[in-house]
Amino acid sequence: MKDLRIIATGGTIDKVHNMQTEALSFDSNGESHLSQILELGRCYFPVVEVLLMKDSLYFDDADRQAILQAAASSAEDALVITHGTGTMDVTARFLEGQLPGKTVVLTGAMRPFSLSASDGGFNLGSAVIAAQLLEPGVWGAMNGRVFPAGLLKKNTEHGRFDL
Repeated sequence: MKDLRIIATGGTIDKVHNMQTEALSFDSNGESHLSQILELGRCYFPVVEVLLMKDSLYFDDADRQAILQAAASSAEDALVITHGTGTMDVTARFLEGQLPGKTVVLTGAMRPFSLSASDGGFNLGSAVIAAQLLEPGVWGAMNGRVFPAGLLKKNTEHGRFDL
């Protein structure tokens, strides 16, 4: 068994429907749904760290540097990073080769956990398992598949990650 840290950076998995603007946004208190998702899966061992609550389409180099720093300074060698699907591949490639000895798995959701029929719980569970079993490196876990960073790519036409 490996100790595991989950680093939340925002993305669709943590968005909620804002009734005033009729748009998806983040909780005004900066809260993440990850603890609730883990509780539903009866998964109590990961440490959850909320780093950012931001749409990945607006990530810049400073955001990716903050993610790298959080991962590098983590005491755990098994890490899951929740991330928006729009630029998950960019961050995976940014992190690749910069975290020796650590297994880093990025994951997210195409539909918010706060709405019904979200893929977020399934993807998070997959990432938690993958981070404990895969060799060190940077990976993505989405839609029941695990991709090395260099092959992680969102297929916007089909609404999933595939080769």
